[in-house]
Amino acid sequence: MTQHKITLISVLMLFFSLFSGNINAENSKQFGNYVIHYNAFRSDTLTPEIAKAYSLTRRNNRMVINITVQKKNGDVTRPVKAKVNGFASNLTGQIKALEFKEIHDGEAIYYLAQSQVSNQETLKFDIKATPAGESLVANVKFKQKFYTD
Repeated sequence: MTQHKITLISVLMLFFSLFSGNINAENSKQFGNYVIHYNAFRSDTLTPEIAKAYSLTRRNNRMVINITVQKKNGDVTRPVKAKVNGFASNLTGQIKALEFKEIHDGEAIYYLAQSQVSNQETLKFDIKATPAGESLVANVKFKQKFYTD
């Protein structure tokens, strides 16, 4: 795949993840000089081409969580590598392990994981991100309800 197509896929993925009606708007938290951006959405909101490019299963009962870590330097932020791990739990306490894979797209770096969801299932996410070369562990917690019908 050419660099142009990969960048286009990245832009489309960001567009779908931010503007899909089935998700919350992108969220972020600041930790020191770092900003962690996170969002979760149903994978069937992705186009087949984007899902294939990133080896994601595209179904209404699958969600994708997208994490990016950026370092702030004044008004400029730049993506950085990080160790990202975490899990999601539903309201009955069932744990869903999240296996993040690192995606490089030009200068952008994404961490993506998938899990199965049920209709009207609320997931509580507990994500830890440690920027490369840092001892700082950024802990991001949020919850989201998914609809599969």
